Amino acid sequence: MGQSDRKTQKRHFKMKWVYQCFGISKQAFYKRLNVFKKRNLDEQVILDLIREARKELPKTGGLKLYKTIKPELVHNDIKIGRDRFYELLRRHQLLIPKNKRAYITTDSKHHFYKYPNLIKGFIPTAAEQLWVSDITYIKTDQGNAYLALVTDAYSKRIMGYKLDDHMKTSLCIDALKMAISLRKYPNQQLIHHSDRGLQYCNPTYTNFTESKGISISMTQQYDPYENAVAERINGTLKQEFGLGKTIATLKLAQKMIKKAVCLYNSKRMHYSLNFKTPDYAHKSQNHNYKQYRKIPILVNQ
Repeated sequence: MGQSDRKTQKRHFKMKWVYQCFGISKQAFYKRLNVFKKRNLDEQVILDLIREARKELPKTGGLKLYKTIKPELVHNDIKIGRDRFYELLRRHQLLIPKNKRAYITTDSKHHFYKYPNLIKGFIPTAAEQLWVSDITYIKTDQGNAYLALVTDAYSKRIMGYKLDDHMKTSLCIDALKMAISLRKYPNQQLIHHSDRGLQYCNPTYTNFTESKGISISMTQQYDPYENAVAERINGTLKQEFGLGKTIATLKLAQKMIKKAVCLYNSKRMHYSLNFKTPDYAHKSQNHNYKQYRKIPILVNQ
């Protein structure tokens, strides 16, 4: 008997001892061993898919991540439930920690007219029925910059934005001009909703908005849920796209917001959109609007 044969025989004796210790047959032992090997290989494929998915959207949460890679899992005949998927993320320290949100008090102490809230109980049923606007700050090494956003409430699509080193009314007007230029349904009756900040109440802004046939609506008190979609978008851009960190220059921040809006609109899935992207939801318009807080609502008239 050669040396290699003796080694093979010795290995077989060891394996026989192992499955006899477990009180199972040889076939059952090797079946379990193959299942274990396949599970390890499957997990490596899953980890590779996770890393690939997070190249563009590094802060994608567990559920959206699971939905993103599910087609590839099916294609590779990999079966894994959400609980085991979360356990895998936890084991490899791939869960996204939750950040506390910071709210900035809106300066509504001014003499300009404050419009009534037109959207209490209003549920948009299509894109471009309701736009929400807000301003948030972006930290840079050169000082604070300010980001004005206009978002479609139904599709969650960012329609317009402007980032600059000032909070003048022109900042908000430029964001609104971009949004108007990108409208897909110009004949849709549209409401513009915002807080009662100085910029949005300024006649320069309100006159421009109304000249475009857009109705104006404003919050009645500083409750973030009165402008929940806008508040949510602010937090998402900061937490998931790196805009919450201190950025070196204004120019770099402007490049980052341009890329962030593109990725947000075209790649980021939303639970409230049945795990579709804002671009898809804006075009297809086949989902029911979901509120961020369940409150009594009125039926649209």
